[in-house]
Amino acid sequence: MEFLKANLDLGVMGLLGFMSFMMVAFVIERYLYFARVDLSAFEDAEDLDLVLTRHLTAIATIGANAPYVGLLGTVLGILLAFHDIGQAGAIETGTMMLGLALALKATALGLVVAIPSLVFYNALLRRTDVLKARWRKERRG
Repeated sequence: MEFLKANLDLGVMGLLGFMSFMMVAFVIERYLYFARVDLSAFEDAEDLDLVLTRHLTAIATIGANAPYVGLLGTVLGILLAFHDIGQAGAIETGTMMLGLALALKATALGLVVAIPSLVFYNALLRRTDVLKARWRKERRG
């Protein structure tokens, strides 16, 4: 229990930080690629789709799972807060509220990672649709 108490914040915040870093790296890579992609180099629609949607699944996965990582941190934090209250033998409102408030920061951080991830995912998905439409238009005429 002491190991969990000592490392919970570091583990949850570290994982969410890593997820955030990966999301930003993938988003930047995609925007840079979309800015310089040569649509005329593709003969096949499936090849174009594969290249344009690279890393989008990872961005969506981060956006979908970051709240759950935050929620896990919150649940474990609340578990630890109740454990400490149970060990103390007395319920002090201030101590209980402080433990619960600190536990909720993991959920908040999970949402801070998830919301931009999903916004970027949708923006990038729209950009892939536009690029594919331009490719089809070039092919037709």
